[in-house]
Amino acid sequence: MIPTAKEHPSFLKAAAEVLLKNKLTLVGTVIVALIVLISLLAPVISPYDPNLMNMPERLQAPSVLHLFGTDEMGRDVLSRVFYGARISIMVGLSIVLIAAFIGCAIGSLSGYAGGRIDRAVMAATDMVLSFPSMVLALALTAALGPGLFNTMLAVCIVRIPLYVRLMRGEVFSLKKEPYVKASRTFGASPFWIVTRHIVPNCLSPLLVQMTLGIGDAILIASSMSFIGLGAQPPLPEWGAMISTARVYAIDQWWYAAFPGLFILITVMGFNLLGDGVRDILDPRSGGK
Repeated sequence: MIPTAKEHPSFLKAAAEVLLKNKLTLVGTVIVALIVLISLLAPVISPYDPNLMNMPERLQAPSVLHLFGTDEMGRDVLSRVFYGARISIMVGLSIVLIAAFIGCAIGSLSGYAGGRIDRAVMAATDMVLSFPSMVLALALTAALGPGLFNTMLAVCIVRIPLYVRLMRGEVFSLKKEPYVKASRTFGASPFWIVTRHIVPNCLSPLLVQMTLGIGDAILIASSMSFIGLGAQPPLPEWGAMISTARVYAIDQWWYAAFPGLFILITVMGFNLLGDGVRDILDPRSGGK
């Protein structure tokens, strides 16, 4: 179960100690906070309309007027990168939240029920996990058709088995605990036991997986956009921007470099933050 400041006054202190001792976790926290802030304030801090075309200023190098340069349509790359942060954060959070909710529901049912239901669910889960995530996401997106929504749906389907397996293992272990057996003895329903006793005690590993999964989801979705199956122009999505910029990569380096740099920084930030969340919620994991 995730401790709260009210229940455990030392929790916030422990979290602060992890952030101060582990500089990489602190860096990840700052990166994620800045990217989220940029995504929220994009309409305010962007110097130009991300879709405003200005052909006389096309493919200009970074300057005082255009800090990240301009693209082939004369659009400000900085503004498009800022708006791209909104799309990437929305995509990452949506995929993780939906996949976690569905995966946890299926995993809880599988772990608690056991028997044939568990064997059937795990067989389906193992079958999906036997395919590389990128390949399966690519195949599903191609079948559903190009578009950001279809890409999000495909990546979500690919990520669900991870949460199914995680939740099933936690539930399978916790249902043998004395307090669960006591609740069952006093006539508590399976739904009440799972939602009140088991799920709250599974949130720590779940939160770690979700934090790490956001960066992974952003990376896969950007890859789908890069090959033309994800976000479609003129949507200012980082992967789509790099896809268009590859034609100009040699002479107009800034066009692809800045969106790619933001993908790198964002994914790295969520990965570092996920490691820190694991160290905070489970000190026995080895975090220093």
